[in-house]
Amino acid sequence: MYFIDTHTHIFSEEFDSDIREVVQRAGEAGVNRFYLPNIDVESIDRLHALSDRYPDLCYPMMGLHPTSVGADFRKDLAIIESWFEKRKYIAIGEIGLDLYWDKTFLKEQVDAFETQLQWSIERNLPVAIHTREAFPEVFESIHKVGAEKLRGVFHSFSGSREELEEIVRLQNFMIGINGIVTYKNAKFRDYLPLLPIERVLLETDAPYLSPVPHRGKRNEPAYLPVIGGKLAEIYELPLEIVAEETTGNARRLFGN
Repeated sequence: MYFIDTHTHIFSEEFDSDIREVVQRAGEAGVNRFYLPNIDVESIDRLHALSDRYPDLCYPMMGLHPTSVGADFRKDLAIIESWFEKRKYIAIGEIGLDLYWDKTFLKEQVDAFETQLQWSIERNLPVAIHTREAFPEVFESIHKVGAEKLRGVFHSFSGSREELEEIVRLQNFMIGINGIVTYKNAKFRDYLPLLPIERVLLETDAPYLSPVPHRGKRNEPAYLPVIGGKLAEIYELPLEIVAEETTGNARRLFGN
């Protein structure tokens, strides 16, 4: 079986001491490709360093995370946008809206999000969307910029039935499922099959959101088959089919 971790931050400092072993364990678990979403201007060097170290395994995205948007976000966006002329990226991400931690810069977050959505149209790249307590605002921005011209993934989905139904209507979008799906309070498991498996991706969001039974520990890509196993239960499919479908979905969306 072959898996793709479509959203992982293994370039972060949490993996500095053992990245080689992390990659090796992932390979032994059948996870042989990692899609790396950028966070902010400060994370770019780390992102590039790991992508250059493992060019056949690590594929970078470029974007500005909503929690990194502040008063001077336009300066950061200019730096991030300049990189598209220097290197190849598989997506624009991680972008979106986050109203869980702080609403101080909501207007700026929306501006940054819609600017980066426009980039995706101009560059014909998918988007990796982070949304936390902000689905209505995210949907509004997508429709404002042009839902029919955009494509991408709602990373780390754990939303309501109504929010999933809205994503079903956005036919160019998939959802990313990670360790949250293994948690006892993950109510979205009940209605997840409303979205066909052909529109589901697997991700870890490592080092965060470790699946049960690894919850409380640092997450890593080697745990991805655990998440795949839970999806297999939910969709009543063999794990081999879940691996095949989600890997095909990832390659179709990200083009590699």
